[in-house]
Amino acid sequence: MEYIIIGLLVVILILVVISLFKNINESEITERLGKLETNMVKEIGNFKLDFTRHITNDFNVLNEKIEERLRLINDKVNERLDENFEKTNKTFMSVLERLSKIDEAQKKIDNLSNDIVSLQSVLTDKKARGIFGEVNLKHIMSSVFGENNDKVYKMQYTFKNGTVADCVLIAPDPLGTIAIDSKFPLENYQNMVDKNNSEMVRIQAEKAFKQDMKKHIDDIASKYIIPGETTDQAILFLPAEAIFAELNAYHQEIIEYSYKKRVWITSPTTLISTLTTIQIIMKNIERDKYTAIIHQELKLLDEEFKRYKERWDRLSRNIDSVSKDVKEIHTTTEKITKRFNLINQVEMEQIDYETNKNE
Repeated sequence: MEYIIIGLLVVILILVVISLFKNINESEITERLGKLETNMVKEIGNFKLDFTRHITNDFNVLNEKIEERLRLINDKVNERLDENFEKTNKTFMSVLERLSKIDEAQKKIDNLSNDIVSLQSVLTDKKARGIFGEVNLKHIMSSVFGENNDKVYKMQYTFKNGTVADCVLIAPDPLGTIAIDSKFPLENYQNMVDKNNSEMVRIQAEKAFKQDMKKHIDDIASKYIIPGETTDQAILFLPAEAIFAELNAYHQEIIEYSYKKRVWITSPTTLISTLTTIQIIMKNIERDKYTAIIHQELKLLDEEFKRYKERWDRLSRNIDSVSKDVKEIHTTTEKITKRFNLINQVEMEQIDYETNKNE
């Protein structure tokens, strides 16, 4: 733009010069105009070259800036694309992982369904149901007290009267031996809670269920509470939490009946809590027992220490007496030594006197 303005100024200057020199003759004017035209053409050519060179340089600089900007934009876009691709890839992998977990969970659900069907078939048989309760009881005992801890509990224990309890808990006095027996009254309970049954069927099933529970309580009270061999109480273990909850929620008379018979009804959860409490009591009893032993030993040690003190005092007195005797002997020795010295001096003086006399 500067060169264009300069060119316009030059043209205006030419016009001014022409107006100033209009009185000059035509030949001079023609000559001067020719020179002026030549100069103008030259200046315009130079102007075109400079203008073209500057335009080219500016265009190159602008092109470089544009290319640099485009390169930065391209790098930024590639970076964003890489980040988005990485995030998308992580999301996709997370989705695949979750799908695999869902598939695994579905397989576990299918296996659980099969296990539930198998468990249902097992629980329909009374004998298999009894074995299930015993296995569950053994698992709980081993979880609380350790595997095969015969000092604390024994499975399938036979009493002196020939009865066999599923488990006995061997606790120190005052707890004593406590019998634990597993019972699983299922059929009447299922008929009682099944909403598809008629009200009459459910009422009859409820009566039968109560009779089953009372019979189990009576059996345990008569078989496993043995004076002189067990404590005056026993535990009835129900392997199903639902039956235990049903009893406590709607059949309080059964709970009170068990209290009168001193048979405590437990479920897997409450049995674990009961055994854990008993375990703490047993530890406290053992600790108290060892505490009594420690107190007894401390008393004996106190007596021994008193005898030691008496003997030390006597020895100390003897040592003081011996020390006094030693001092007295030392004093006597000093006196005797002085006497001997005096005697020796007297003898030497006597000898000197006799020597002088003889001379």
